[in-house]
Amino acid sequence: QVQLVESGGELVQAGGSLRLSCAASGRTFNPYRMGMGWFRQAPGEEREFVAHIRWIDESTYYADSVKCRFTIFRDNGKILLYLQMNNLKPEDKAVYYCADQPDSSRGSYRMPNGYSYWGQGTQVTVSS
Repeated sequence: QVQLVESGGELVQAGGSLRLSCAASGRTFNPYRMGMGWFRQAPGEEREFVAHIRWIDESTYYADSVKCRFTIFRDNGKILLYLQMNNLKPEDKAVYYCADQPDSSRGSYRMPNGYSYWGQGTQVTVSS
């Protein structure tokens, strides 16, 4: 079982920056995973796609709402995922989750059901 633990969420002023981290541990059953992603969920909202990185070539994909502000990247030597968030807005306030997509069998990288493993989430709060 893959364990994912997010960290780095905190209170930040609008226009500020944060970097979230996601560390993986436990058994890895598919070293050639499809990719990893970040999602977020605000109270009363559906879980929303934020960003995805394809593992084999580090191609990246972003929700329109975060393009040009957020950057997803990974440590090349181990399964360690980051989300650099710049120019944060109040609407970015949410619990942020990292997720692992071992393969494409469950669905698209843009949908929560496309992922097999999830972290517990880290709270990001943006003040006006």
